Amino acid sequence: MSKSQKIIQLHKIILAFGILFTFTTIIEADKTPNFVLIFMDDQGYQDIGVFGSKSIRTPNLDNMANEGMKFTDFYSLAAVCSPSRAGLMTGCYPPRVGITKVLFPRDIIGLNPDETTIAEMLKTKNYSTAAIGKWHIGHLPKFLPTNHGFDSYFGIPYSNDMDGVKGKNRNLDEAWINRDISPWNVPLLRNTKEIERPVNQNSITKRYTQEAQKFIRNNKSNPFFLYLPHSMPHIPLFVSDEFYTNNPKEAYIRTIEEIDHSVGQILKTLKETGVDNNTLVIFTSDNGPWHLKLRHHGGSALPLRGAKFSTWEGGMRVPTIMRWPGKIPAGSVCKEITAACDILPTFGKLAKAELPKYKIDGKNIWPLMSGEINAKSPHADFYYYRGNGLRAIRSGNWKLHIGNNNKKQKAKQSHLTLYNLAKDISEKNDVAAKNQEIVDSLYKRAKAFDLELKANARPPGKIEEIN
Repeated sequence: MSKSQKIIQLHKIILAFGILFTFTTIIEADKTPNFVLIFMDDQGYQDIGVFGSKSIRTPNLDNMANEGMKFTDFYSLAAVCSPSRAGLMTGCYPPRVGITKVLFPRDIIGLNPDETTIAEMLKTKNYSTAAIGKWHIGHLPKFLPTNHGFDSYFGIPYSNDMDGVKGKNRNLDEAWINRDISPWNVPLLRNTKEIERPVNQNSITKRYTQEAQKFIRNNKSNPFFLYLPHSMPHIPLFVSDEFYTNNPKEAYIRTIEEIDHSVGQILKTLKETGVDNNTLVIFTSDNGPWHLKLRHHGGSALPLRGAKFSTWEGGMRVPTIMRWPGKIPAGSVCKEITAACDILPTFGKLAKAELPKYKIDGKNIWPLMSGEINAKSPHADFYYYRGNGLRAIRSGNWKLHIGNNNKKQKAKQSHLTLYNLAKDISEKNDVAAKNQEIVDSLYKRAKAFDLELKANARPPGKIEEIN
């Protein structure tokens, strides 16, 4: 072969490789992403190293933030479990879908099967879907995950402190020291079948993690959605043997550290199965931490004011981290207003799926997640609901409280307080008197939004009787 022929042959090889590389790049860019959504129960804003914790070691979450994006102004949709989860699954403020209170085993309502959940939306794009953990938006078969778009379910259907046993001592310190699960007779379900009661809560975080790893391995060749709502750190707190200490003052610390380890195991499995670069992982919480007399069983929302049950920032602003190698800029921080209702439409955009036919409140926040230059929050206003009542509105750095967080207090204009969160993140200084125009504008917008929402609210699912 002559020198000129060799050069031509080399050019052909280079061209072929170039075409193959371009084709492969196009395929990878168009590949349907996987989604992993890790949802905590009652974790405080400060309870991760990168959010300021000095006592809790969270190397996996810290590394997740270093490889992804930390969201400083991400909100849950309620300050308690069931409404927050209903809003997450549907992309709506909870009163819009009729779930406004914590559901108990005696309740016969749940998330309406007519609603479209994240899982149901993704099923239209042939996703494999699994829910592993605490559901808490209806424990009866009609309302369980397998009737809301999930192929499988493994978990506790409501809070891990429910189904209390009469006569049993529910002292949290003693339960921790003795590893005593017996005061809480909660069930463990596989799909709709009860497989264990009471569930051994000492090992539940470990078992959730193993189930999640198994799901990822079994679906590495398919697009998948893994929803992993942990049962803790809702009280009572329990951990597996590897994380146990008999000192109850370390109960909360050890609980979070085991879940951090779980996050590490999930990320490790994504890498081992070769799907890490095509998987978006989100870590967030359903609301803020307990305010407890036994402080070591609850977390910290500092520097925010308030905790679970309140619409102060500590009740609804939650620690959030998102990671997707090559898609979300590593080591980045988003300070724009974002919320749990945004997850559904964002997943829809990324999966090229149609959004629900009913009105939703969430917005696509992919421009923020991807680090688009000059991207801003799609929310002109964010609304804080407590039960069925609107209790606050945030617009930019301004936050107007309506009714002063007292559930029984009527939301009258005379009870309005205003805070500049940029200057006063702890909501200590009411500046309403000096900013009456802002107060009037926010109050007017809040009332208008609330009227629209209530006029178009949809009912929860309900059964007439239990057989």
